[in-house]
Amino acid sequence: MNPNISKLYHIAQKSERKIIGLMSGTSLDGLDIALCLCSGSGTDTRVAVAKFVTMPYDSDFRADIKSVFAKKDADLEKVCLLNEVVAINHAALILKALKEWNIAVDEIDLIASHGQTIFHAPKILHGKASYPNGTLQIGDGDHLAVHTGIITIADFRQKHIAAGGEGAPLAVYGDYLVFAKQGENRIMLNIGGIANFTFLPADKDASKVFSTDVGPGNTLMDQFIQANYPDLYFDQDAALACKGNLNPALLHALLENEFFEKNFPKTTGPELFNLAYLQRAQLQSNTVNLTKEDVLATLCYFTASSIVKAINTTLPEIGQLHIYMSGGGMHNPLLVKLLKNSLTNSIFGTTADLAINPDAKEAVLFALLANETIAGSPIHFGDREGVPSVCMGKICLPS
Repeated sequence: MNPNISKLYHIAQKSERKIIGLMSGTSLDGLDIALCLCSGSGTDTRVAVAKFVTMPYDSDFRADIKSVFAKKDADLEKVCLLNEVVAINHAALILKALKEWNIAVDEIDLIASHGQTIFHAPKILHGKASYPNGTLQIGDGDHLAVHTGIITIADFRQKHIAAGGEGAPLAVYGDYLVFAKQGENRIMLNIGGIANFTFLPADKDASKVFSTDVGPGNTLMDQFIQANYPDLYFDQDAALACKGNLNPALLHALLENEFFEKNFPKTTGPELFNLAYLQRAQLQSNTVNLTKEDVLATLCYFTASSIVKAINTTLPEIGQLHIYMSGGGMHNPLLVKLLKNSLTNSIFGTTADLAINPDAKEAVLFALLANETIAGSPIHFGDREGVPSVCMGKICLPS
């Protein structure tokens, strides 16, 4: 028997597993590395974040990824090579983090790697009736396992699609395990490149749990900043957006897309919400000469409007909601202000109030998914479309 199989069985039986969760999102700012202490499984899961760091990407590596990211005409040879390069880079960053934390490699039970999404193609976006949902993440798990010597669980989104989902959002699986609370209707709102939320009902009934993408989070604002302010990567504290004013005509044009008319749950990505989308909206609304600050302010309103509409549409009669935020958008004071002003019957907080660093939440999610794959079993979310009851991730062995 391969000794790694015996090791996996031993890991599954442990009272506590040390799992490194990895997340590299659409912002491409760096690799989130969360060392998670996971115990139990299913609704008995407990998780604590022992260490967390975001390892920044250097400009050349970021440029390499951006050259194939969300592009229908990407260079296939480069995609092929970057599949290995991303994994090798991520492995080096993991080893660097462990060295800085003074933690030996053999103390780690598992790596849980999301990889780097370079294209997301659900039917709602590609519109080809004879083709299924699709998504592609690069950063191969076998390369991670070999270069770190740690058993790696990777490529989580493919099982979700194979079982009838769109490959996203996956947050519902971890959110339900660790954040559902009896007597409190909760929304776990993640504002990353794309904004999504999970609804956790007060009675903890898994069949009522709901998760969906709602539209752009930070992606349009960040893309606009990078295209117009060469020295900036994002609008720190919404400093520029706060100098601008909402343009109602542009906002109306931004919201005029069939994506917003599709039924929930649904997924999306920068494949739709990109600078070309903004340019079309500006032409449609005759706002091509708008100041950059006004564009940024309106993009912030666009994100807020998408989130508010989705919550009000899907949960019209819930009453008071407790909304716990995570992701880069929670650091945008203008966006948070707009959300609070619109969702006045909600109590706002962050996942820090629930003992999880909000910047680490997505990396923690993949550690939880890996924990379920090794030590748990599928949670039954009912028979609703888009939320298959499966465990996810491919097991990649170091040898």
